Formats: sequence, structure tokens, C-alpha cells
Amino acid sequence: MRKSQLNTLARGSGNIVFCMMDGRIKEHGSKPRVLVIVGATCTGKTALAAAIARRMPVEIISADSRQIYRLLDIGTAKPSKEILAKTPHHFIDILNPEEEYNAAKFGNDARKTIAEIYSRDRLPIVAGGSGLYIRSLCDGLFKGPGKDEAIRRKLEFRIIEEGAEVMLRELRVVDPGATMTIETLHRRRLIHALETYYATGIPLTQWQAHKIDIPFRPVFVGLRWERQELYKMINARVDDMMRTGLMDEAMQLREKGYDDSLQSLNTPGYKELFAHLRGEITLERAIILIKQHTRNYAKRQTTWFNGDERIRWIDMNESSVIENIAVEIGDTI
Repeated sequence: MRKSQLNTLARGSGNIVFCMMDGRIKEHGSKPRVLVIVGATCTGKTALAAAIARRMPVEIISADSRQIYRLLDIGTAKPSKEILAKTPHHFIDILNPEEEYNAAKFGNDARKTIAEIYSRDRLPIVAGGSGLYIRSLCDGLFKGPGKDEAIRRKLEFRIIEEGAEVMLRELRVVDPGATMTIETLHRRRLIHALETYYATGIPLTQWQAHKIDIPFRPVFVGLRWERQELYKMINARVDDMMRTGLMDEAMQLREKGYDDSLQSLNTPGYKELFAHLRGEITLERAIILIKQHTRNYAKRQTTWFNGDERIRWIDMNESSVIENIAVEIGDTI
């Protein structure tokens, strides 16, 4: 990390946030701070959190909507057993694949965990790429209206008949504050936004303006790579996953009765291999699609995080040394 980037990080986080004295964390300001490491998949978030953990007493909160599930190890790039053994991690392997979880629950649960970490005189570090999970934790999610099944059914029919792009234009008319784009479009969220407006007459963004009080102040650090370099690393990671047993992992999940009809497994790496195991595509085609879908996911993550002006970005390249970045970040917190 260049010195100018470090200075920007220090300015963005205000005065010195934590002092490590006698092994205890000293709070400054009205609210304690939490370091939040974000970025697209494969950018080095896990490695950076682990490197910081080697310098000071921390506990790590995984903000990854798939690492919460047991049995999904290789395909979700969970931290190694060595890393997990050295530093306490939270929200990894807490559910079976069929169990439901969501961003709102994560936000509530993770805030409680942060308070517990503080009580042990340790620094909480949040690391992950699930943007909605991080938003829920750091900003809260609104308590909006209940569901309207009739309206939703009509919208679900319309999105099939008319297409998502038509309905996205409609959303921009009734909810001008909506930031969803065709590149970041998530059909379920699009339907939810329109359902909220037609059920209540109030745009979803107005409901979302009523945030809960967050008992800490997040300090955001983002890792980003030049796009083509990131895509090369994603392709290499997929090849490494295949070499280290991703196919065996998919087969074991299938033997236990799991498939990509579950939300937890409708995920790059698993859905393509399940399609191969059903005889729908060749293994070669499955690997190509895993790489493509993971790159697409990384692009969506980048678009999401680029919309958050609080993030202080660290531009990564082949000469970046995670340990050095950890030292410099550690000196600011």
C-alpha cells in the first residue's frame, strides 16, 4: 500500500481509533470502531484479516453468505484449518445447507457478536464480500411492510412475460432513489421493491431511510485489483479448487440429498457441477461456466462496493505484500 493511500485511510477513519496498551483495546470517541475489510472475491480479504490477527488480539467475523454453511468448504474458499485454529472466527460452519438465513438476521447476530468480542478486550474485524450482509451489519436494514402475496404473484408473472429490464424502468419511475442497475439487477430484490411500492404507496428507499442505531462506527478498507488481473486470479483459483477436490465435494453433497435447488447451493462452483452430475453439460463446460459466473459475481460485487464512499481503497498488484499492508493498517487502528 502506498503511503498516500495509508494517509487517506487514516484521515477517513478520524482520530486514532484503537491503542494497543497492555494487551487491551482502548476506545476513542463516542462509539467503538470496527475494521471492515471488503472487496470482490479473490482479492485477499481473508489473507489480510489473518495477517492483522498475527499482530494484535482480534476475532474475525466472516461476512460471506455461503461460508456460514457446513460442507461447503472448497467452493466457498473458506479460511484454512490453520487460520481457523489460530484466530477465532465467527459465522463459519454455523448452518446446514438446507437451513435458511438472511442479511437481516446476520446484522442482528453479528452486532451481538461484536459486543461479545469487545467484552474480551479484542478487536472485531469484519471480512467478506457479501454486500447486503455488510450493509445490514453496518447500517441496519429497515423494518418495512409485510408481504403481499397477490401483488408478488402478479409481479413474478410480469417479469417472465415482460422481462426484468422493463420492470427496472418501472421501478425508476415509482422509486427514483433506487440504485439498482441492469448490471447489478437481482430479480428477487426488484420484485420486492415494486411489491413494497404497490402495497403501500411508499417507495422502498423511503422505508429504508428509517435505520436502526448502530452501536459502533465502521472503518472500511477495500482491496481492489485491475479487472483483467482479478479475472486471471479467479480463473486460477477455480483450477486450484478443481485440483483440490471441488468435484468430490459436490458429489458428497449430492449423496447427502443436496442440490442447487437450495439457495445455499445455487452458487458458482456448485450449480455448474450439479448440472454436470445430472448429465446436462460436460465437465469441461462446467469449469468454463464456473469461471464465467464467478467473474460475473466479482463484477457485481465491485459495482456494489464502488457505491459506498466510506471505503478507503487499496490498489493491489503482483508486488503487493499482504503482511506489509497489515502492518500499516495495524498502525492506524
